[in-house]
Amino acid sequence: MIPDKMIQILKCEGVVAVVTQGDHGPHLVNTWNSYIHVTEDERLLIPVGGMVCTESNLAINNSVLLTLGSREVEGVHGAGAGFLIKGTASFVKTGERFSLMKARFPWARATLEITILSVAQTL
Repeated sequence: MIPDKMIQILKCEGVVAVVTQGDHGPHLVNTWNSYIHVTEDERLLIPVGGMVCTESNLAINNSVLLTLGSREVEGVHGAGAGFLIKGTASFVKTGERFSLMKARFPWARATLEITILSVAQTL
């Protein structure tokens, strides 16, 4: 399901936007492409330092949107490629997936685990 071009983007540095929906409307946080780990079952793992509002929103509505991109990867119309990812997410604070991310990012208090529902190339 994850396109090769998206995997290429994750190997480059760039900003990832994570959007959740709460009682007060949409909420947006950012992370880095290089922080994302793709599991064998194609879930995305992101280390969490803060993301307090994101965690509260996901407790009510587990839908999430992500955008990511890089100018270093050839896109549809030249230099630069990007993707919109729709999925569901949860905060993981124990277990193997949390331990994996905690080992890479000692500051992580949790792991944001995203189950991908759809991926669309936007650039």
